[in-house]
Amino acid sequence: MTQANTTLDDRYTLQQGRVLLSGTHALVRLPMLQHQRDRAAGLDTACFITGYRGSPLGGIDTALWQARQFTERHAIHFTPGVNEDLAATAVWGSQQTGLFDDATVDGVFAMLYAKGPGIDRSGDALKHGNTAGTSRHGGVLVLAGDDHTCKSSTSAHQSEFALIDAMIPVLHPAGAQEFLDFGLHGWAMSRYSGLWAGMKLVSETVDTTTSVLIDPQRPRIVLPDQALLPPEGVHLRWPDSALAKEER
Repeated sequence: MTQANTTLDDRYTLQQGRVLLSGTHALVRLPMLQHQRDRAAGLDTACFITGYRGSPLGGIDTALWQARQFTERHAIHFTPGVNEDLAATAVWGSQQTGLFDDATVDGVFAMLYAKGPGIDRSGDALKHGNTAGTSRHGGVLVLAGDDHTCKSSTSAHQSEFALIDAMIPVLHPAGAQEFLDFGLHGWAMSRYSGLWAGMKLVSETVDTTTSVLIDPQRPRIVLPDQALLPPEGVHLRWPDSALAKEER
């Protein structure tokens, strides 16, 4: 029986096959996979990650810093936020690259992370960013970390209600494999619909380590017909009125 040579770097470098990932490591690998899919589709994109850490997402910033040599290969730019409000506002700005003639990329796909109470406090930025929309080759994935049992929080919380109130659809993956599968679906949904996409994460899945399948063809994402969208499109534009955003 032949044994494969494995290293800890496999979590970020293995191109196909099974690898051992914690939930946090899967979230770091996720934008790398999106960047690879974009390149395969002929798109020159970059990724912007920001947020404010808190359980169960208390280690994501450390994991991103430790993986810098790998993230830089995929045009992933990580800047932690001073707070959740400013982070969400920066993500809103990342979707505006298409408004400028001198943009150096086709789009910026963004990942925003925050603990449940941080999602609560950032309603203004989330609503304005979501109603403004996303860029066609960008998209926004909001990672909402929920500590249901109040294991290391000042209050028990869940984020679905705040996300729904901001008209942000919610995905709820059951483990590290679905962090990858649902996360890629989330960016695809966001690009198609012009909405930000939320992904609910809990301690039981973020803190678990499991065997995950890495496959450039997984998942197979099938988008609805473009004819279902309004003729003027659904993406961020300028100028734009408040009522036009509401109608979209």
